[in-house]
Amino acid sequence: MKALRIAGLALALAMPAAPSVAAEAVNLVLNWTPTADHSPFYYAKSQGWYEKAGIDLTIEVGKGSGVSSLKVGSGGSPFGIADLATALVAKSKGADVVALMSIYANTGQTFYWLKSYGVNGPKDFPNHKIGNPPGDASRVMWPAFAKAAGIAPDSVNFVNVGPTAKIAALKSHTVDIISDFYNEHDLKVIEFGADLGFINWKDIGLNPYGNSLIVNGAYLQKNPKLVEEFVKISQKAYAACVADVAPCLKALLDQASGLDKENQQRQWERIKFLMTDEFTTTKALGWIDAERMKKDYELVQTYFGMEKPFDVNTAFSVKMLDTSIKMDASKVKK
Repeated sequence: MKALRIAGLALALAMPAAPSVAAEAVNLVLNWTPTADHSPFYYAKSQGWYEKAGIDLTIEVGKGSGVSSLKVGSGGSPFGIADLATALVAKSKGADVVALMSIYANTGQTFYWLKSYGVNGPKDFPNHKIGNPPGDASRVMWPAFAKAAGIAPDSVNFVNVGPTAKIAALKSHTVDIISDFYNEHDLKVIEFGADLGFINWKDIGLNPYGNSLIVNGAYLQKNPKLVEEFVKISQKAYAACVADVAPCLKALLDQASGLDKENQQRQWERIKFLMTDEFTTTKALGWIDAERMKKDYELVQTYFGMEKPFDVNTAFSVKMLDTSIKMDASKVKK
């Protein structure tokens, strides 16, 4: 009997230990196709950080912030990436979404023009043509920009230009001005050089939060520890990519085809600028400020409308963030 017990013990020790907790299948739906701003998620996954926390992560390609907001808000995906203003609109329509971490602490909305077209700043916009898609946020919120710039909202003409045709439309002088996101800034610099003029909306006092990590509210209530793990791992990944983006872009390029490495590197430099503000550098990387959220809510209510008004404090939480992880502003190129 003693020999049998010893043999049984030896067999038990030889067997691999069963995992203490089964990995939870978790989906993250992006706001669009994967690019440099999503690379931290791919990096953390490649390093096994989510897996170690019991999270079996699937990253789903997105089709816009409106789609990701609705999918997360309906419970179709626990996590997502969405422009925060778009998520607020979705919440007013019944989507159960909560923002947990800002990725773009600064708005990416930017207007671009060519100086040779007689435009040197917003004061010269009147009587010129602006090219962008009909539903573009910069067109919808144009009255806010016009007011901040001190020009009449009806003083410009909008021309329908698809997202991928903006540079060509500006080059051919089909339009005089285009709107685009700042992370694509370098493509315009390369194309137009010293003739390029631009202004980010932040420069005239309009700075709503951009892309952010959102979660389904019911999922958050049911799985607070998992959500906290997910947020802190993602936050840690963004900090790691700010310190050294090379392994992060490798993880992205290994999983997403058709991306140009150099363009993604240039984008990341701009993304670091968008990630940096007084709160992400002092409170925590990804911090969402309550006063700014109130202003964003008012901006959205004015220019997009809220079907069912709600307390903006229910739309975000910073409780899951690790306050020891802060944005390193020294890594941002001026």
